[in-house]
Amino acid sequence: MNTKIRNVEQKILSDNWYTLNKYSFDYLRPDGNWERQEREAYDRGNGSTILLYNSTKGSVILTRQFRLPTFVNGNADGMLVETCAGLLDEDNAEDCIKKETEEETGYKVENIKKIFESYMSPGSVTEILYFFVAEYSESMKVSEGGGLEHEQENIEVLELSFDDAYEMIETGEIKDGKTIMLLQYAKLNQLL
Repeated sequence: MNTKIRNVEQKILSDNWYTLNKYSFDYLRPDGNWERQEREAYDRGNGSTILLYNSTKGSVILTRQFRLPTFVNGNADGMLVETCAGLLDEDNAEDCIKKETEEETGYKVENIKKIFESYMSPGSVTEILYFFVAEYSESMKVSEGGGLEHEQENIEVLELSFDDAYEMIETGEIKDGKTIMLLQYAKLNQLL
């Protein structure tokens, strides 16, 4: 238990899509004085993401879809190239990403490897994201992917050479944090 935090109060500000809470609490400063602080935290649940790679072909599977928050913050068309990902809902992280991989990319993967987990925006979002990698082959393709219609995902599946995908970080064509982290992991660990 953190002895530097006390008197935590929580107030729901919105629960329209996910939950936005306002927290008030006392924080013990290094000088020994207690200070009242307020913060807002957005709780959208935890998620999983995966980099599909084919070491024989030297390729990766990424997705492209419209992301409203990027559009309203300067991404002219709102389209974002990223790794497959999804919220856990009631699944564990491994089951979630297997399901999301098939829905979004059309590949049914079984042998996945968890590589790490990370808070992606700890100043305002509660989410922990679980990171996975898996090798794919054409024999694992069971559909065209694209996401679920009732979730209005409209996902484009991209198969790119790893070198091209990695270069897209430098050119700014890939600006998604989780995707950059997974591509850098693949490079550092020489997956391809």
